[in-house]
Amino acid sequence: HIYTTKTPKEVSWTQSRPDTSLDLIEKFELSKSAKIIDIGGGDSLLVDHLLEQGYSNVTVLDISEAAIVRAQDRLGSAASQVNWIIQDITLFCPDTTYDLWHDRAAFHFLTNPDHIAHYQSNVSKYAKNLVIGTFSKNGPTKCSGLDILQYSSAKLEEVFASVFRMQESFETDHITPFQTAQSFTFARFTHI
Repeated sequence: HIYTTKTPKEVSWTQSRPDTSLDLIEKFELSKSAKIIDIGGGDSLLVDHLLEQGYSNVTVLDISEAAIVRAQDRLGSAASQVNWIIQDITLFCPDTTYDLWHDRAAFHFLTNPDHIAHYQSNVSKYAKNLVIGTFSKNGPTKCSGLDILQYSSAKLEEVFASVFRMQESFETDHITPFQTAQSFTFARFTHI
């Protein structure tokens, strides 16, 4: 509903340049042909920047068809270079292993323990590296009217520690299009 009624400037998560994600991705020194998936990518500009940097095997997954269509329209002919998946992450069953699994602000919407376990299982089996950003303990408790779970660095490490080693984690503020600050926890992991 949000993607059919609001413009990018009217939603809090919009970033003209997702610098934190791009910086964390760059630290993996992946090849330009690496398989990258952006979970909950919607109409995020991350895919635009990855294509500009020469990455050639990018997948965007989002539950909202409207968000995917908006991103495809924005990218124009470049949209054909991206693998698009319209699916609820709680039902997603990958058919390939990704060199990088990126998630900025989708994971924290999972409040059901079974959904969290499904997500953790998928990442464990199908990702070599992980970049994840969630609302921090100092961040919002809801987003778009939906409940979320807040995460500290220690809590993210606990969720993924069975198969991932945390390389770094920190809190940072995202400045929304309305000039308000939202506190995020970001973490970068490598598969053990």
